[in-house]
Amino acid sequence: MPGKRLSMRKIREVLRLKYELNRSNREIGLSCGIGSSTVSDYIQRVRNGGFTWPLPEGLSDTALEQLLFPPPTPRNSSGLLPDFHEVHKELQSRKHVTLNLLWQEYKERHPDGYQYSWYCHNYRDWAARLDVVMRHEHRAGEKMFVHYAGQTVDVIDGDTGEIHKAQIFVAVLGASNYTYAEATLSQQIEDWIGSHVRAFSFYGGVTEAVVPDNLKSGVSRVCRYEPDINPTYHALANHYQTVIIPARVRKPRDKAKAEAGVLLVERWILARLRKHTFFSLAELNQAIKGLLDILNNKPFKKLSGSRQSRFVEMDKPALRPLPATPYEMAYWKKVTVHLDYHVEVEGHYYSVPYTLVKKQLEVRYTTTSVECLYRNQRVASHLRNQSRGRHTTIREHMPPKHQKYSEWTPERFTRWAAKIGPQTRVLTETLLVQRTHPQQAYRTLLGILRLGKSYGEQRLEAACDRALQINALSYRSIESILKNGLDQKPLRNKENNSKPLQHSNIRGADYYDSTIH
Repeated sequence: MPGKRLSMRKIREVLRLKYELNRSNREIGLSCGIGSSTVSDYIQRVRNGGFTWPLPEGLSDTALEQLLFPPPTPRNSSGLLPDFHEVHKELQSRKHVTLNLLWQEYKERHPDGYQYSWYCHNYRDWAARLDVVMRHEHRAGEKMFVHYAGQTVDVIDGDTGEIHKAQIFVAVLGASNYTYAEATLSQQIEDWIGSHVRAFSFYGGVTEAVVPDNLKSGVSRVCRYEPDINPTYHALANHYQTVIIPARVRKPRDKAKAEAGVLLVERWILARLRKHTFFSLAELNQAIKGLLDILNNKPFKKLSGSRQSRFVEMDKPALRPLPATPYEMAYWKKVTVHLDYHVEVEGHYYSVPYTLVKKQLEVRYTTTSVECLYRNQRVASHLRNQSRGRHTTIREHMPPKHQKYSEWTPERFTRWAAKIGPQTRVLTETLLVQRTHPQQAYRTLLGILRLGKSYGEQRLEAACDRALQINALSYRSIESILKNGLDQKPLRNKENNSKPLQHSNIRGADYYDSTIH
């Protein structure tokens, strides 16, 4: 197979679309952002490996990869050239005959012949003049076409007077032309996904496929043959058990239904609202809803019935049922595990197993949860925490040596330091508040406080006093003071030295002196 090997997550998506949703290789390729020949290659590998669907429970990505890509065996690459004249004739005259079928027959005759990718590439070079015209026949419940109107509607902020350009989302069903429209503040991923959720709810079911235009919110990288679908958009499709098939670039017939729906919405809804003033998005959507009902019930000119009646007769019975709960907006990002076995999500840090340090993970997060995945396997799950600069740590994720630190608390360190002396406690509190996360100071404090066993608590108290005066608050600085006997010598120009850190959580030595006396 040419090119870069797919991720296991994308391979599993290919298998799901093929065996669970029964989609064609071309549709799967469009949905997953790969070539149809690549899809065919993976399906063939599955067949050769004797897999069954669904895949065995617990089958890891590593095991699946080894089964799909066994070590290559040497072979003679000098297969006979295919007869492309005969190939062309078969494709033109035989119904349901495909290049994949013809290649399989060729390989049966010539086991050492050329591979599928070479076979397709060279045939297409030979048949460069072939003009393939795709006929569009929309079955009931098959496709929902989605697009944004080019026209916007002004929404005025009643408090500031600021004018927002509301975007108009349009969805059209292929068979009945039943239309849905709504206004959103942007075309960003949150509004894009939300509009799909509300469109499915409006229709009361889910189509087999969704055909979007090449919008950046849904398609990360625009390419005629291999559009890369946004992971969040893929997650939406998986939740509703449908498939995303983006319209091809510069192929207007792929999105003709959507373009026609947009034109109708602009003529029959937006044109009628041109003289209205709206002060909220809800007010605008209420007006759109009323005119949308009129549009869908408007009788056809050349056909019997209306969009509404054809929807009830054709599309509605064929739609797949909605899931038990609507899709919850999820975000995806790639992260590298830090040396402290945490990953960052929106300014907060979540732990993962320490064995994954420096590994790249995928994180899926919603307003309520954070999931960390490695090779498509969930390795950590947390409740979402909005506190920036904080850490959420699961004890089992720590290395064994670090787990013992989880038994410590700032209060425990403070009590230990107070037994040694007020200056030691001030230094301890200072280190705890200086670090973004108190646990980051634990190892340093353990080292400092244990110096009292080697040098005596009285000398450690004097060393902490000196360290505070010169603002040298580290284990190495205090150890150096004790090792060189500086704790027993007066500090030069003490009055000119930096004052210790002032903080509302640090009581200071005077507090403890007054408490003692």
